Amino acid sequence: MIWWRAIPRRTTAPAPIWRRWDWRGAGAKYPWQLSGGMAQRLAFAAARACGARITVADEPTKGLDSDRRDDVLALLRRGLEGGGGLLTITHDLTLAAGLGGEILVMQGGTVVERGSAERVLAAPEHPYTQALIAADPAHWPRPDPMPEAAPLLRAERFTVARDGRTLFAPLDFTLSPGQVLGVAGPSGCGKSSLGNALLGLLPHQGRLWRDPAVPKLAFQKLWQDPPAAFPARITLAEGLDDLLARHRIDPARVAPLLDRLKLAPDLLARRPAAVSGGELQRIALLRALLLDLAFLFADEPTSRLDPVTQALTIRLMVGIGRETGMAMVIVSHDLALLEAICDRVIRLMPG
Repeated sequence: MIWWRAIPRRTTAPAPIWRRWDWRGAGAKYPWQLSGGMAQRLAFAAARACGARITVADEPTKGLDSDRRDDVLALLRRGLEGGGGLLTITHDLTLAAGLGGEILVMQGGTVVERGSAERVLAAPEHPYTQALIAADPAHWPRPDPMPEAAPLLRAERFTVARDGRTLFAPLDFTLSPGQVLGVAGPSGCGKSSLGNALLGLLPHQGRLWRDPAVPKLAFQKLWQDPPAAFPARITLAEGLDDLLARHRIDPARVAPLLDRLKLAPDLLARRPAAVSGGELQRIALLRALLLDLAFLFADEPTSRLDPVTQALTIRLMVGIGRETGMAMVIVSHDLALLEAICDRVIRLMPG
């Protein structure tokens, strides 16, 4: 965890935040009609609207593409022009470098390193800080390409429309067992809608072919927000037991997957709220793998994870996919991450 803070001298107050923000009609929509990135930006605008003297920004760039992250960085810096202070809690090393100031690195509730942003990011001293920086996908080796095989899924002139508006230009692609397709693009361009349409959860335009020999249950989704994917009032073990009973899955398969995903068995005795985001996302992956998947749509699967846990989780996903022949479509705002793990990356643009 990286904390950043700065208390500059006072100057004239900046213009209100809403005068510098392109709302694009979002005020007329309900929250569930917004993409995760759009909702994040609107929450930031609301927090700044009253001209607060001290701002606490908790993961302000989560779910944002690089361009929108740069917008938030510019707004954070501009918000300091009128004086006051800023405390930013973030796993985004690019954001931390752009803000400068002082950085505190925390591990397990303890500050393990402290210093200027320039010094800490360029020459980290503590092993945990070094691990954070090494977990940057830009430093990962590129994967070997998967050999061509009979396609599992084929899309031709494939697109999705919503409210009478085409979200992205028609696409043509195929996906074979074990291959990983990355989908990137700005917030609201239709990345999640693309994956949902491939699963049959949304109507689409164009042609979509899925191998008819593969059962529908073998096509699954890993949700962006892990807590929303689990019943809040029962333990994780109770939820898994229901899954095992419903699909007649051998309970003995759970323990090896727990070990492979580096999860302690006693976590299953807890309810979802008592488990960290990284652990819960890996339990969601375990639950999906029990269904012997042929295809997994992972919607921002690491957006709420710290860099070290992100590296662990995404490498496990890709490794298991290549071993078992599970094809994946992974949505992410992190283009460097996608380029480090995917056989191909599609970049969507609105319209």
